[in-house]
Amino acid sequence: MISIVIPVKEGGTDLARCLEAIGRQKLDDEFEVVVVDSGSSDGSVEVAQRHGARVHEIPPAEFGHGRTRNLGAKLAVGEILVFTSQDAHPADETWLGTLVTPLAAGDRLRAGVYGRQLPHADATPPERYFLDFLYGAEPRFQRLDHAGEPSFEQTLFSNVNSAIPRGVWEEFRFADDMIMSEDQEWSRRVLRAGYEIVYEPRAAVHHSHTYSVAGAFRRFFDSGASAGRSYAAGGDVSGALRRAGGRYARGEVAWLWQTGQGRWLPYAAVYELAKFGGLQLGRHHRHLPTWLKRRFSALPAHWDD
Repeated sequence: MISIVIPVKEGGTDLARCLEAIGRQKLDDEFEVVVVDSGSSDGSVEVAQRHGARVHEIPPAEFGHGRTRNLGAKLAVGEILVFTSQDAHPADETWLGTLVTPLAAGDRLRAGVYGRQLPHADATPPERYFLDFLYGAEPRFQRLDHAGEPSFEQTLFSNVNSAIPRGVWEEFRFADDMIMSEDQEWSRRVLRAGYEIVYEPRAAVHHSHTYSVAGAFRRFFDSGASAGRSYAAGGDVSGALRRAGGRYARGEVAWLWQTGQGRWLPYAAVYELAKFGGLQLGRHHRHLPTWLKRRFSALPAHWDD
């Protein structure tokens, strides 16, 4: 049995599209859908139930990216746990089978598999480049073959489109006190324990965001606040982030120009500066007063704790 866990809040038409695409999956194994709804008022609970999902409701204040996914996994009965988001939907009818197949292959301990994220039709060019930069067309195997901390690239993992054996999740549950990046904090721990992570680009979902400049700043502020426990733990963190940021910026400029989208360059410059500024402020959030962290964050209630 495979269990698909989806945290939901005001899912709307996105949730219906997600569940319809899941319902079209073709594979021999049985699967269930477990929805954890945190106070939707738009009929999301009824939509999920109509599509055959088991729904568990929690108060909005109890939501947390790691906490809620742990709850969904605990409620699920499957031996393989698949995580996705309400605003993602499988790109084809073989998504689920393709995503879980690598868990049974290979001669190494495999902690999890994650798949590609393709942009929605309304995604801006900067968002399209961002997704292709992180989730490209080439498969990869991520492992730590030395003592020390994994790199940013090695910790890549996303619960927008992932599969984890129940036994691994029971040993390495998601951190329940992080504002975001619970998936990359998890990947860091399993890599350090000797496990391998697989990126399978053929298991694709459509998923992207249309952030404003301010929205991107808030998103990356939260990312920066989580970085020290996830993708930027240990080592020459500042230098590594600067080098990665430089490669990213040069690549985006070249891609926009070469694909005839040069008119997006001014916007991309402002957008990326907002992301970088949010990231850096988030990394140093301990020096900021709580009222300012609430203002900078996409999840201000988190800072009340």
